[in-house]
Amino acid sequence: MAIIPGTEERRWNLVGPAIVLTRALHLLPPETAHRLAIWGLAHRLVPGSSPDRWPRLATRLCGLNLPNPLGLAAGFDKNAEALPGLARLGFGFIEIGTVTPRPQAGNPKPRMFRLPAAKALINRLGFNSQGLAQVRARLADRDPGWGVIGANIGVNRDAKDPIEDYVAGLNGLYDLVDYTTVNVSSPNTPGLRDLQRRAHLGTLLGALVDTRSRLAGPARPKPILVKIAPDLEPDDERAIAEVAIDAGIEGLIVGNTTVARAASLVSRHRHEAGGLSGAPLLAPSTAQLRRLYHLTAGRLPLVGVGGIACGADAYAKIRAGASAVQLYTSFIYQGPRVVDRVLAELDALLARDGYSDLRAAVGTGT
Repeated sequence: MAIIPGTEERRWNLVGPAIVLTRALHLLPPETAHRLAIWGLAHRLVPGSSPDRWPRLATRLCGLNLPNPLGLAAGFDKNAEALPGLARLGFGFIEIGTVTPRPQAGNPKPRMFRLPAAKALINRLGFNSQGLAQVRARLADRDPGWGVIGANIGVNRDAKDPIEDYVAGLNGLYDLVDYTTVNVSSPNTPGLRDLQRRAHLGTLLGALVDTRSRLAGPARPKPILVKIAPDLEPDDERAIAEVAIDAGIEGLIVGNTTVARAASLVSRHRHEAGGLSGAPLLAPSTAQLRRLYHLTAGRLPLVGVGGIACGADAYAKIRAGASAVQLYTSFIYQGPRVVDRVLAELDALLARDGYSDLRAAVGTGT
């Protein structure tokens, strides 16, 4: 994608205000700031960047061509409201959701907490979602220029049969997105993480793969990925790897927020219930990624998530076995500039180590 003459100057004219706006948003309660950010992105009030400015970073994930390996994780744009602006920022792919079949409000407020000294967040949002109908309506107007879009699907809190909810999510969004992520790892919906157990996960993935076969017909099926928790025992990780491969899904996202709180975590909010994300998750999530890479023996593409705030963090994930990476919390703290920063630094690190293709670096640190 060529940069149109003059657009680079206009882009930088917006960067300064974007930085100021990011800092101003941090003066507001987290969820209020988040809603304002979504509004601004929906109205394209952000600097533009091209996702393919670094040819070395072009890659493939689960059969999808990506201009670069950096994605936006689910949880930021839960209802596909912000895609007009998010698609301008240079991400290689964007994941919306988590989307539940029926609208639900989620947990009582306050339910988001900043831990600025730790560059972290705690949330217990609880799958607050406008539901499939609203999200479908927005995705129906999707601009082809927005690139690769995935949907993260979950269950309603009062679901009688969780599998039916996941199947409904796949049925409802399959034709409008490029891949689907099955969220069985949020700590904020009671009982959800039990679906990661071997028997439950096998049944769930079997139902989703059968549904996908019907939806795809003679066409090549779109990828299904599973997002797992960082708080798993070794036997659980082994079981997930085996079940995922046997079920025939395309990848794992490693991983979600953690319920663990390290003793070194200093904040007045450290004991709030919910999932912790951000810098404290970088080391443990990268170690888990490395374990899953060995357990899957390179047979299943992995997406590395947790604590990415710079190119070195992304490179560590890739060398630990990730074919692509996602960020969320650093986007909250750094604003739109984090995208170009991570990609430029990652490209420089690959060049330093003699890689002309990002894929050659995957798993080299294991």
